[in-house]
Order: sequence, then C-alpha cells, then structure tokens
Amino acid sequence: MGATFYRRTYNGRLRFLAVSHIIKDLPIQNMYEALKHTEEKLAVIANNQFGLSFSKNIILHLFQYELLFCIEDKTDPAVQLVESLTAKYPQVEASIFLGGSNVGVNPKINNMHPGYEAAKYELVMISDSGIKMRSDTLLDMVYNMGEKYALIHQMPFTCDREGFAATFEKIFFGTVQSRIYLSADLLSINCHTGMSCLLRKSVIDELGGLKTFGCYLAEDFFIAKAVMEHGWKMRISSQPAMQNSGICDISSFQARLIRWAKLRVAMVPSTILLEPLSECMVLGAFTSWSASMIFKWDPLVFYLIHVLTWLLLDWLMLSTVQNGSLPFHKFEFVIGWLFREMSGPYLFLHALWSPTIQWRARAYKLHWGGIAYELPVSNNSSKDVGNNGLLTS
Repeated sequence: MGATFYRRTYNGRLRFLAVSHIIKDLPIQNMYEALKHTEEKLAVIANNQFGLSFSKNIILHLFQYELLFCIEDKTDPAVQLVESLTAKYPQVEASIFLGGSNVGVNPKINNMHPGYEAAKYELVMISDSGIKMRSDTLLDMVYNMGEKYALIHQMPFTCDREGFAATFEKIFFGTVQSRIYLSADLLSINCHTGMSCLLRKSVIDELGGLKTFGCYLAEDFFIAKAVMEHGWKMRISSQPAMQNSGICDISSFQARLIRWAKLRVAMVPSTILLEPLSECMVLGAFTSWSASMIFKWDPLVFYLIHVLTWLLLDWLMLSTVQNGSLPFHKFEFVIGWLFREMSGPYLFLHALWSPTIQWRARAYKLHWGGIAYELPVSNNSSKDVGNNGLLTS
C-alpha cells in the first residue's frame, strides 16, 4: 500500500511539477543551513546550497532567497568553508551565525535561533548539514506549500554510497521508515522529521518563535503538533531528504535508532506496546501462533511465508522510493534486511532499558511528554555521533 501510495501521489506530483509552465505567486524564500561539524562531504552539500540560485532552471527566475549558516563552534573548520563559498558566489545573499544562543536544552534549536531571528522572508527552510539537495528541491517544496499549509517536510532517505553500513541505512529508510512515514501522512498523523523542512515564519512566530520548542529534544515533532493544533496542515514534499553524512558505520547508526526510540517512548508512551507489534519478526510470531490455534495451520510454514511476503513487499517499497536502480545486489538486500529485522526488537529493548539519551557530547533525560533536561557532563559515559536530524514518528 505504501509503495502504491508513494508512486501515485509523490512521483505523480513531481511529474506534474516538471511539465508545469506557469506557477503563479511563488513566495520569496529563506534558506537555512544548520552546520555543527565538518564532515567528509560537507563541502559538496554546502556548495549545492549556493548552487541552487545558479542552476539553469526555473528557480533562477522565480526565487529570491538568503542563506543563513549557523555554526555552533566558532573554531569549526566549517566556518572557513562557508566563507570561501561566500566569496565564490558573491551574488548569493549569505550570512554566518556563530555560537548560537541559549534558549533551551535542545542544542539544535540553540544553534539555529540567531539565524531564525535574522531571517527576513516569510518561508524558512531548515536543512541539516548532512542533507544533499538537488537544484530543484527548493522549488518542489515551495510548490507544495499551499494556502492551508504551514509545514512541508521531506521523507528521510539516503544517497547511494558504498559499504554494508550504507546498504543498511538505505534499507532502513527505504522500508521501515518509509512505510511508517507514508502511512502516517496518508492518515494525517504527525510524522514530521526536522532534518529538511519548509515553514511559514509567521505561523511559528505566532506560536512563540523557534525558542518555544527549545525545551524539547524532538523539536520537529512538537513544531508539527503545534502547527496542526492551530488549524494548519502539513504534507510531504515530492522529493526525499537525501542524507549524505560523511559518518557511515553500523554502530553510529544504531545509536541514532536507539536515541529516536527513546524519544518516541517519552513522547507517545503507547509506543511501548504498539511499536514492537509493527516488527516483522515479532508480528510473525504472534500471527503464526494465532493461525495454529484457530486454523490448525503449521506455525513454522506460516511464519516463513509471512517473512518471505514481508521481504518481497519491502523490496517493492525500497525500489519505489529509490526511483531508479539500487546500488547493491538482491543478495545484499536480503542480508541487510534480515540484519535490520532481527536487530530492531533488540535496539528497542535497549532503548527501554537505558532511558538516558546520548546526543553527541551531551546526555539528557526526558519527562513523560517529551520535555528534556540535560545531565551533568560527568554522567555522559558514551558518545553518540549521529546526524543533526531527529526521527520521532
């Protein structure tokens, strides 16, 4: 269902965008880049942001925008990178904000706040440093910003990269994440992730500004929740958010998954019971037992058919989201898929067992409802080197 919905709705919307010759009243645009650290591919990503206005397409003629780069550490090598790109593209209106401000416990909100306050246009796009953009991504997101919408967000996905860790990430975002994301969007359920989104600044200002959400680690979830509660709508952009972080290994990615699970449990406690039942292996065990009790079917045969069917449907889902040839063979997909499905329940139990959230060099704990407080540095016994974006749906 998810693959069909994505193919008909989002791919179809993108094709319509490509053949549209007249698009009226497109608003002026802000671009916002949250840079936390220099990564292997940061130069390419930042260069893409500047290159948006120079691409030979409709964006050049319809848009005026500014780039606001927010860098937390003043000694970060990313400062020099942005300064060099600013000199390379003097026609692009760009500013750098260093050091952030202290408006809450969320380091991402603290880092973004000065840039947000300085933004002068109605639409503000928040883009994490690990997101690689196509030249028409901005146009696509603005095109989807209808009169009744205040938030357009991109479904997380990954760029094509080599190695099993990259395969594992692409399988997760193209199957588990995409399935949940598209189903939630179809049912108008809050599924917003903050790694790449377009906001109406006037609406956020009415809610108290970006600093209002500094008390949450999952600021993306609560921004979307507040927007919907005030009568505005949100929806997914036609293009996915292409994550292209220089850090790509299994342990770091699993640390991200554990952190996201802890956030979901704190924000939506029913997740403790419902999320495990959405896992292929767990659900298969329950359904095979039920089939054996009710219909007297062989539970092992039923379980194997269940897993095989799920595997094939996930391959269809991933192929649809990829919208092209996959960078790995079917055998690699099977191995990565089995590893994801078998490790998923373990990672969720790990999140329940240790509620402390490790985010880079900081440690946090959450109250029920999502409000966070930071623990002393001495309590931080491990480091989580994940992306800037948070997954809370």
